[in-house]
Amino acid sequence: MTIAEIDELVLAGESETIEFKRTTGQRSEASRAVCGMLNGIGGFVFFGVEDDGRIVGQEVTAKTIADLVHELRRIDPQPALTPERVPLENGREVLVVSVPGRTGGAFTYDGRPYVRQGPVTAAMPQEQYRRLLLEGAHPAHRWEILPASGVTLDDLDHAEIDRTVGEAVRRLRLDDPGTGDPEQLLRAMQLIRNGQLVNAAVVLFCRRERLAQLYPQCLLRLARFRGTDKSEFIDNRQEVGNAFDLMMRAQRFLRDHLPVAGRIVPSLFERVDDPLYPPAALREALANAICHRDYSMPGGSVGIALYDDRLEITSTGALPFGLTPETLLKPHTSQPWNPLIANVFFRRGVIEQWGRGTLKMVELTARAGLAAPEFEQRGGEVVVRFWPVRYVAPTRVIRTVSPLQQQILEALSVMGPATLAQVSATIGEEAAILSVRDNLQALRRLDLVQVAGRGRGARWKLE
Repeated sequence: MTIAEIDELVLAGESETIEFKRTTGQRSEASRAVCGMLNGIGGFVFFGVEDDGRIVGQEVTAKTIADLVHELRRIDPQPALTPERVPLENGREVLVVSVPGRTGGAFTYDGRPYVRQGPVTAAMPQEQYRRLLLEGAHPAHRWEILPASGVTLDDLDHAEIDRTVGEAVRRLRLDDPGTGDPEQLLRAMQLIRNGQLVNAAVVLFCRRERLAQLYPQCLLRLARFRGTDKSEFIDNRQEVGNAFDLMMRAQRFLRDHLPVAGRIVPSLFERVDDPLYPPAALREALANAICHRDYSMPGGSVGIALYDDRLEITSTGALPFGLTPETLLKPHTSQPWNPLIANVFFRRGVIEQWGRGTLKMVELTARAGLAAPEFEQRGGEVVVRFWPVRYVAPTRVIRTVSPLQQQILEALSVMGPATLAQVSATIGEEAAILSVRDNLQALRRLDLVQVAGRGRGARWKLE
């Protein structure tokens, strides 16, 4: 590193990736910062730089280097860090420790894990430390490649295996195995290892009755709530099944419960019904939830919660490998938590390309005129939240809302405040003005609309 490069880095001040130390006398604090950077995205620690960014340098001897290296060796596992000496014109030197970003696992200094929070080094929360340990051991010990417990080849849905392989061959994502033998087909998809079924095979193909007994985490929770919170159910179901079965049941539930938003196309003079949320985006979110969730937790599940104002898809676990809700909205490297399961979904055509699922959701919602989906981590689960941009009339309040009343509500959502005559004209000739008036009064009693003024000039609007 040159002094010009140091000048450029120092100019921005201390941050998550930059730390200043006046001398190596502060090497203990600096080593904690190095540990935090190793657990994060990497960075640089400079010795010979004041807190205000002035580059002053320090006297450097062989003992200075030896003492700093000795301190850095208290980081476990020991990283390959070599302090670099950069001479200054005043005869002093700046020592630079270049820290690589996290490569898996968790680092500790003097037995404690640290993390960078902006320009500050702090103790790492235990839950985050546990997660990093899991990620470090993940490639060789992940749940999906462990031997399946209590499940044999006879417990799998052979027809589903045939469909998956057939579709993979048709899409040129798997060479034709030239056999219909289930065991050979599973071997072709790497779902049998050392002569044993692995957990991924169970998640993908096991029959429902065996899953309910041995793998209760293969669970889908489905709920339609009345209103915008969880105080009252309209429908509440729990389904156990393999991944493809759960995808089918989830899509059936959405077809049953998703409202349809109506709009009038003036050039066609007819009503066009659009799904409130683009089905392809919801399917992508469901596939992501099933592929990337943490199956090692027996009480885990995938969930769909449909409210009057939003739809949420949840999955047990946390975002792995340093991903954040913000990075999901940008191009990012694909690092699936369950690559075997994700690979079978890819071969089957459920997902089209690794690493683009969240971006595809953003594209599909934008194309439908919706806001981008929101991603959130909360309470041990990942949430994808979809918001509509159009008003959708409720189908049930205290009693059933009639089709005409739904049309009235939808018309007011587009028009804004309107007179009785305007509402009637928008709906069409088939609705008599007296009938529209009576139904407006009924909706008023349900607190769905309100009126301002009297007589012909009275204007109706949504509550």
